[in-house]
Amino acid sequence: MENAGIADLWHRVTGAQPDPPWWLVILVGLTALAAVLHGPTWRVARNTITIAHEGGHAIAALVTGRKLDGIKLHSDTSGVTVSRGKPHGPGMIFTALAGYLAPPLLGLFFALLLAGGRITLMLWFSLALLAAMLIMIRNAYGVLSVVGTGAVIFAVSWFGGATLRAGFAYLAAWFLLLAAARPVVELQRMRSRHMAPSSDADQLAHLTGVPGLAWVGLFAAVALGSLLAGAALLAPDAPSLSELPKPPGF
Repeated sequence: MENAGIADLWHRVTGAQPDPPWWLVILVGLTALAAVLHGPTWRVARNTITIAHEGGHAIAALVTGRKLDGIKLHSDTSGVTVSRGKPHGPGMIFTALAGYLAPPLLGLFFALLLAGGRITLMLWFSLALLAAMLIMIRNAYGVLSVVGTGAVIFAVSWFGGATLRAGFAYLAAWFLLLAAARPVVELQRMRSRHMAPSSDADQLAHLTGVPGLAWVGLFAAVALGSLLAGAALLAPDAPSLSELPKPPGF
């Protein structure tokens, strides 16, 4: 019975689900775009981008052999990831580089999973990333942000119906893809006003000798490229005439 239960859970998590209706994909895409463009909503939703950003720094630090001391997330949607190791060299470069690349690449990965019908797998993969990140959080607001985000994802994935799960998963992927460029624009705006002397781009300039503006350009190119590729994966097939709403009397 126990093996059967584990097998059922594994199938539930890794199995493919039917594609959501075309109108739902478009609706949640427009909702994600509105969340990025609407200032008050963005100030709240940006916390998820910060989680992905700092998670990218953390993963890069671990992969390159640096010692990860901890992650802090703040209520102003800023964050900091502290790692130890050589203050120069490839490990430090990749760690600094990973922050702005993580949200668009994660969104693109989610789009790949959703294109294959792996809706539940995408949600549970998100939970696994948040659980791993929670271990390294070092402040109360960070714990609240990660636990709160994970609780919402778990509730939707475990208790929600097929339409709710699909809508939420597509909303998350669209949001990561659409939102990834806005922090890059904000970064360059702050750099132009000399308000971010220790930004990731300026750290990379110090580490490599390549101008900070070039790194901002790279961040923007990855965000745009991921959005175009992800949108192609997420875009629904053109609805047939039978699926379109019909006027009264037909």
